[in-house]
Amino acid sequence: MELESNYEISRTASFIRSRNFTRVALQFPDELLKDSTRVVSALRDQLCSSEDNASDKDVGLYVMADTTYGSCCVDEVGASHINADCVIHYGHTCLSPTSTLPALFVFGKAPICVSNCSKNLSNYALTSGKPVVVLLGLEYAYAIQDIKEAFTIESSKPHGSTSKLELYCADVIRSVMDPSENVKTSSGHLGLDGSLATDQGSSNTICTLHSIGGLSWSLPEGRRIEDCLLCWVGADNAAFANVVLTFNGCEIVRYDAAENRLVTDVSHQRRILKRRYYLVEKAKDANIIGILVGTLGVAGYLHMINQMKGLITRAGKKVYTLVMGKPNPAKLANFPECDVFVYVSCAQTALLDSKEFLSPVITPFEAMIAFSRGSQWTGAYVMEFQNLMTSFPMELRDQLEEARFSFLQGGYVEDFELEETSEENEDGTLALVKATEKALQVSDKDPKSIIKGTAKSGAEYLASRSYHGLDIQSNSSLPEPFLIGRTGKASGYEDEKSKQSLF
Repeated sequence: MELESNYEISRTASFIRSRNFTRVALQFPDELLKDSTRVVSALRDQLCSSEDNASDKDVGLYVMADTTYGSCCVDEVGASHINADCVIHYGHTCLSPTSTLPALFVFGKAPICVSNCSKNLSNYALTSGKPVVVLLGLEYAYAIQDIKEAFTIESSKPHGSTSKLELYCADVIRSVMDPSENVKTSSGHLGLDGSLATDQGSSNTICTLHSIGGLSWSLPEGRRIEDCLLCWVGADNAAFANVVLTFNGCEIVRYDAAENRLVTDVSHQRRILKRRYYLVEKAKDANIIGILVGTLGVAGYLHMINQMKGLITRAGKKVYTLVMGKPNPAKLANFPECDVFVYVSCAQTALLDSKEFLSPVITPFEAMIAFSRGSQWTGAYVMEFQNLMTSFPMELRDQLEEARFSFLQGGYVEDFELEETSEENEDGTLALVKATEKALQVSDKDPKSIIKGTAKSGAEYLASRSYHGLDIQSNSSLPEPFLIGRTGKASGYEDEKSKQSLF
């Protein structure tokens, strides 16, 4: 019964049966893969027990593991290898919209003491005196109503305070994803933080709808999110980091359901903002930019990649697009010519800790700030690239002629724009020669002078390297059929000039 309840076997079977799916991909994260065979057996028994529809017995169930990108996203690439009709996603998810396949999300049911949670949160909320917004990890979605009722009962008890708590509890937007459905609201304007002004009900009360990580909640007109106390119920994971960065102007506390305690100090998460601001300043001085494709299934990723290409090109920088699955320091070290990478992925995998990387990795929002002349960081932070407005203010052409101040180089830097005329488009070599000629201009040694920006390409970087590969010792210009390596021990090869000098 625990397996049936935790993995929602009956609900999953009903979803497959109601839509007549015949090839179903079951996506498990690494930590739940141990239960995959039991889930498949239980789901197969549930489908075969139906006597009304004999075709349910012919449903193919395929287990997917080791996803191409982050396990929180629906792996549409892996599902396409078996021509799946849909994906059943188990475990933690970012609920990013899919591009081609419908998906059912099974969040799981993590244990939680509802009474202890409501008591801790209400006691702290009464001392703050602010309106309370309760957000929670999706693994606790099954207990949303119980937490709301217990919180209301606990806050109504006499605590020696005459103030009454104003409670807003987030709800899960959906657990079924269908790309064919239009999930956008017909009225209202979507803001950078996911807020949307809407009319609620027949009373025409204007409310502001907020959403993040698959959760949504509404605040009445005039109530700002910065005036509220955000209470997160769940673990200190990527979803919580997304909340802290997006709503960094709010007071935030976290209830740890695993340890039954309230954590009020989230300064370690807020310190991430300082690190991200440093990376933005470093990206401004970059010359060659690599766009890392971190998803092939989240809706709108192609539009964001094209938008990043246009933004970087207008900034006078060289851009390359790289698709390599899950990035790591060893993979990105193969591209030392890239000064910075822009990671286009879902919100909960976009923040890579790039301290061990050769070059920093930034998000599309940070790239828009770094490569848009005149834009400034106001403190707002956007993780979902779908929330980035297409009308994000871009730099003007006349502004490109002005030098900018570099905090890292300690002086003014003069960037230039790669002009693209019809003649240069016909002959790309001519454009590269002119760009290289301007990039290699020598600047004055006076520290007060303007530093000339450089714009190199990958080919130019390779040409300037001291090592280009194995040197073939032959007077012939023809390619060698094979190359014999060095023989002997590493302490002294047979072709060493002087073995005695080694000892």
